[in-house]
Amino acid sequence: MEILAILEALEDAIEKSITLPFSNKSLVDKEELLELIKEIRLKLPDDIKQAKWVKEERQRILLEAQKEANNIIAEAENKIAALVDEHEITKRAYDQANEIISNAQKSAREIRLGAREYADSILDKVEAILRDAHEVIQANRKELK
Repeated sequence: MEILAILEALEDAIEKSITLPFSNKSLVDKEELLELIKEIRLKLPDDIKQAKWVKEERQRILLEAQKEANNIIAEAENKIAALVDEHEITKRAYDQANEIISNAQKSAREIRLGAREYADSILDKVEAILRDAHEVIQANRKELK
């Protein structure tokens, strides 16, 4: 993400600043810092768009997984209807159908969980970036005051 690179540049600018003797204060290039903050403001919507895309992609994956599970269940039901002829064949068909349904539900559950974890991971990263950016901005504003 470009925000991280900009934040690193902001951090470098602060670290390279001249420290005033006998204090914790530093002299920074105001224009450079303001330009970096401006870049953050411009790039932030892109990161938010990316998080929104992740959320939409997650939803698409979940719907696709549900559709696939429904198809597998429909296939299993069709197999069951075709194998109703004899008792032993019917018993095996029920067993296989239950196993297919169980596997389909398990697969759908795993896909849903994976998609949720992925989306949560991306949103967590975006949240951390936003939090860090907010803290840096607050610290800079505090220093400017």
